[in-house]
Amino acid sequence: VGSIAHRLALESSTITPLVKRMEQAGLVTRQRSQTDERQVQVDLTPSGRALLVRCNCLNETLIERSGMKLAELDALNRQIQKLRDALNGGQAVDA
Repeated sequence: VGSIAHRLALESSTITPLVKRMEQAGLVTRQRSQTDERQVQVDLTPSGRALLVRCNCLNETLIERSGMKLAELDALNRQIQKLRDALNGGQAVDA
């Protein structure tokens, strides 16, 4: 859960209830690590994978409709991250 939170630049306390809801919806499974009880492994279920495929299709459609090249979108993403970091008081949020 911590690595998911880190990648999304959110706190684990924000992600945990979302993962619980996804588990209740049958999209993910959660399992405590056998080597470190503090760690929780989150895996997609077949339903979760199917939803991911649908989301990726949506992502591709949005990219296509933007009329921008991937390099332009990548540069825009970096600029938005820079703005976000500046708004966070100059503290980079490693996503």
